[in-house]
Amino acid sequence: MAIKIRKEDALAYHSQGSPGKIEVVPTKPLSSQLDLALAYSPGVAEPCLEIAAKKENVYKYTAKGNLVAVISNGTAVLGLGDIGPEAGKPVMEGKGVLFKKFAGIDVFDIEIDEKDPKKLIEIIKSLEPTFGGINLEDIKAPECFEIEQSLKEKMKIPVMHDDQHGTAIISGAALLNALEVVGKKIEEIKLVVNGAGAAAVSCTRFYISLGVRRENLIMVDIDGVIRHDRPNLTPIHSEFAYAGNDMNNLTDAMKGADVFLGLSAGNVVSPEQILLMADNPIVFALANPNPEIDYDLATSTREDIIMATGRSDFPNQVNNVLGFPYIFRGALDVRATAINEEMKLATAQAIAQLAKEPVPEIVNKAYGDDQLAFGRKYLIPKPLDPRLITTIAPAVAKAAMDSGVAQLEITDWEAYQLELQERIGIDQRLMSRVIARAKKNPKRVVFAEADNTKILKAAQLINDERIGDPILLGNKETILRLIEEHSLDLGGVPIIDPFEEPEKLQQFGQVLYEKRKRKGLTPFEAQKQMRDRTYFGAMMVELGEADALISGLTKDYPNTILPALHVIGVNKEVDRVAGMYIMNSDKGPYFFADTTVNVDPTADQLVEIIGLTADAVKFFDLEPRIAVLSYSNFGSAKGSTPSKTSLATAKAKAKFPELVIEGEMQANVALNEVIQKENYPFSALANKKANTLIFPNLSSGNIAYKLLAEIGNAEAIGPILLGMNKPVHILQLGSSIREIINMVAIAVVDAQSHDGL
Repeated sequence: MAIKIRKEDALAYHSQGSPGKIEVVPTKPLSSQLDLALAYSPGVAEPCLEIAAKKENVYKYTAKGNLVAVISNGTAVLGLGDIGPEAGKPVMEGKGVLFKKFAGIDVFDIEIDEKDPKKLIEIIKSLEPTFGGINLEDIKAPECFEIEQSLKEKMKIPVMHDDQHGTAIISGAALLNALEVVGKKIEEIKLVVNGAGAAAVSCTRFYISLGVRRENLIMVDIDGVIRHDRPNLTPIHSEFAYAGNDMNNLTDAMKGADVFLGLSAGNVVSPEQILLMADNPIVFALANPNPEIDYDLATSTREDIIMATGRSDFPNQVNNVLGFPYIFRGALDVRATAINEEMKLATAQAIAQLAKEPVPEIVNKAYGDDQLAFGRKYLIPKPLDPRLITTIAPAVAKAAMDSGVAQLEITDWEAYQLELQERIGIDQRLMSRVIARAKKNPKRVVFAEADNTKILKAAQLINDERIGDPILLGNKETILRLIEEHSLDLGGVPIIDPFEEPEKLQQFGQVLYEKRKRKGLTPFEAQKQMRDRTYFGAMMVELGEADALISGLTKDYPNTILPALHVIGVNKEVDRVAGMYIMNSDKGPYFFADTTVNVDPTADQLVEIIGLTADAVKFFDLEPRIAVLSYSNFGSAKGSTPSKTSLATAKAKAKFPELVIEGEMQANVALNEVIQKENYPFSALANKKANTLIFPNLSSGNIAYKLLAEIGNAEAIGPILLGMNKPVHILQLGSSIREIINMVAIAVVDAQSHDGL
């Protein structure tokens, strides 16, 4: 469904508050006279002298290495034409916003009042000391070809005219995948290109580099087929002129065509022309806002058509934002001197490959479509796919290194992926370490709810990435149908239906009966309970047929934890279990406990929760700095909760003298060293704030983590069940695919630790 944009809304969006869409934000503190002296005079002289002595130091002491200029003269703005540099500025600001959001790249937009190509080239060339890269935008053809080519020759930083190459790269990825879907070879297809502007020419050249044969393409402009015998051919027209004389117009060209690429005008292609194309025609109608032929009209004309447009309300949107932020990110990170053909090809291939991977739940939610899977209606990833930066930027950087235009080398690609995630606010450092550990020795993970699409998609990723070895529990027919519907590849992954395992049910039921016979359980009830997949999966772990259990996606927490407690039980060294969440925030990870199990623990029970939580934080290779929370600071208020938490703190300090533990204290004090140094300098957390928060009861812990997840922009990882005898981890109701994968990685590493690894 198309998003309706009202004129009033668009104007208000750009005018309210600070006019425009961007601002400059300092990256260094400016709160004191010393800060100002360092930022400007006299302190700024020192980096100036370092750069004067060695020009490359400009990347060390300034923002140049992460700064791109988006430059236009306003001669071809979107579909608006030559509206001038001032009128083009909102578009350039918008491009800057996309650079920042998707790749963490800072942008200055520069609108230049100059149409003479040679003068424009000199102006842009003179900006090289300021920027790490140049993104040319909305400059009309044919001047844009000369401008880009000349700048690439004259400048030693990456230069790209996105209007030319962005569409070429993204549609090229879509073409590769569309041909794979229909089983055609790129070197054999007949290609018709409708349009001869900057984007059409660049797309055609790129398709040739992908494998299209020049003799198999026909380019059509407003005057018809561009033929070798047309008078006054331009050099560009001559490059693609048809050698024969048997075609005059688009209708002639469409006969037997395998692929149509439109970069021209809306509604210039008829259903009759579509019917002339070969079997399984591929139609990329990329004119905006109206494609060369309406999507619904084209798909109703031919059932075998594969269609792409530039619109977000139809499948297969060719959107340049899939490319340019990440191309420049990769180029900047190796300080490339150019964006060359090898880097563009690497981008297209990376995008094409990513579309074949299972779609993350965050993308399904963003687009309201849980049916996204590689095929006719999903040829390229969606723009909000968070994997784009960690897929494309490394591919570009590696291509730059391999082709000799990189001035820096990346050797630790895992560390580079973490850096990329951090640039756009995805702090996965903690979980990345866990996932890396899991991959070293994958364990068997049984999923009690395998008749769920999210579980199956997660299982494929876990299997593909070798994080673990999935075992799927559920109705085999249902699971196989879901696998087929969502184009998943889970061949070789065991599927077990407890109802089809009578011997196992009897064996497992007998074991459960022996465990629970003095708890009122009869043999009949034990057999019956084993039909519950959570009981069955837990027993597989208990008897060594699996290493860890994952459940809870579709069940309430108590209905999931009770089977695990009945079958596996609590670790012999503790008297209870507890629940912990990891809250990944912009300020790093925080550990919250107890958030899921103990309703109103006593002081002694809090001590046990503290011990369990401290061990869990150490499990993640971090030092626990523990704050026992209350509404009081060190006796400042009276009540049962401050008394309980104060007593728990004292007992925990005595029991765990090696730990940093402080309390009772309010949450803001625990997380603010300044307040502690000024008011409570005796605090064990005064020099380094808490990273582990122990809540006085279940209500406070549960409310806190949910509030932080919803309005605090923190990612909640968990709940992690602490104190079980064997690895059992319970998903939050409705967890995303990413959250499932995180929990599986934790379960695998937990299983490794139980094996003494």
